[in-house]
Amino acid sequence: MTYQSLSPFDGTLIKSFEDISDLQFETKLATAQTCFESWRHKSYAERAAIIFTAAEILHSKAEAFAHTMTLEMGKRIGEARGEVEFSSRILAYYAKNAERFLATVKLNPTAGEAHMESSPLGVIFCVEPWNFPYYQLARIAGPHLMAGNVLVVKHAGIVPQCAIAFEKLLIEAGAPAGLYTNLLISHEQSDRIIDDPRIKGVALTGSVAAGRTMAAAAGRNVKVSSMELGGSDAFIVLEDADLDHTVKWAVWGRMYNAGQTCCAAKRFIVVEALADTFLAKFQAALEALKAGDPLDEKTTLGPLSSEAALVGLLKQVDDAVARGARLVMGGKRIDRPGSYMQPTILTDIKLENPAFRDEFFGPVASFFRVKDEDAAIALANDSDFGLGGSVWTKDIARGKRVASRVETGMMFINNIDWSDPELPFGGIKNSGYGRELGDMGIQEFVNKKLVRTVTLEAPN
Repeated sequence: MTYQSLSPFDGTLIKSFEDISDLQFETKLATAQTCFESWRHKSYAERAAIIFTAAEILHSKAEAFAHTMTLEMGKRIGEARGEVEFSSRILAYYAKNAERFLATVKLNPTAGEAHMESSPLGVIFCVEPWNFPYYQLARIAGPHLMAGNVLVVKHAGIVPQCAIAFEKLLIEAGAPAGLYTNLLISHEQSDRIIDDPRIKGVALTGSVAAGRTMAAAAGRNVKVSSMELGGSDAFIVLEDADLDHTVKWAVWGRMYNAGQTCCAAKRFIVVEALADTFLAKFQAALEALKAGDPLDEKTTLGPLSSEAALVGLLKQVDDAVARGARLVMGGKRIDRPGSYMQPTILTDIKLENPAFRDEFFGPVASFFRVKDEDAAIALANDSDFGLGGSVWTKDIARGKRVASRVETGMMFINNIDWSDPELPFGGIKNSGYGRELGDMGIQEFVNKKLVRTVTLEAPN
């Protein structure tokens, strides 16, 4: 069965859902297309009334939304509440700013006058992951609905109740039928939807393998797409870093959401002068984390999202060690019910070890010691990914210079404050293409039309 809520805390089945039939699938696509024909003509104020209301409902019912998320994918309850509130802010941000972002832009040609105007494309197909069950949906719904598009969304199979809750949220906010449609579809149905002529664009957040498949399908159909894929972000610690400040962020950057974040700190690259001290402090801080019920406020280490995720990650660590990596700490499941893994540090990872290039999606940190700043930058850039990264130094000018030399979509200096509604999010290399959030996020699925007026004699 494609859609099942299984508690990662104790492994019990909470609820399962049947895939929709082909007839239901067709009906939902037809309803979405019909909705677009009217929604595209709504004013920004009319669209914003619905999206603002959705933001307010999310805020007012944050506890209930957070509780569902924690039950389905194990996110600690405090983090879950934070995600719900952030999702509310994203919706409100686009309701407030969409008209300004998509306003007609006057151009200055050598003759006559011209402008660029923005118009929606139509029905956009979105595939979203389980690790941020509401945030991922808010950051597509806010911009693309406000731009005048409509969405059909396949969410991850392990968070069906979150997916259904978000669709109900928009319906409660007054969305017309077909504006935002949750699709409980099979993989076979998902594979063929991009070929449907009613689908005008494709947005994916997921794995590199999924990105290659969906980008190829979009390209075959000559449809616009955006891909936010994996990451293996460098956490560069220079010799003048404030170590206490840096270690706190290192723990948060690797362990937030049990390490299940595309732009988490994953490769810790520390200059030789601080390497031993940093590693000792980092290890001590990770050892202090305590596994427990993610609904308990006192829990500092939650479970992974599923048993399959845990088993896969344990195998990655075992393979890395078999290929010569040294296990500093962890590397095993925790002896208790549920899909819990010990916080783990790997070091002595050689270039030929698959762990050098692979992404570890969970509480596993790769530790590298380097000679100096130049070596740190070279190692940071020796990656198939390019989503985010950070640099830690008391010299802000130096931090900016390092940030400019790292080949990635986002860099952070003395913080890992990944995401605000007003800041664009996205990467390069195998981390994908396109941007979400900010002004750039609403421009991904609109037609930028040139309109020119000029009186000229036709060429002979």
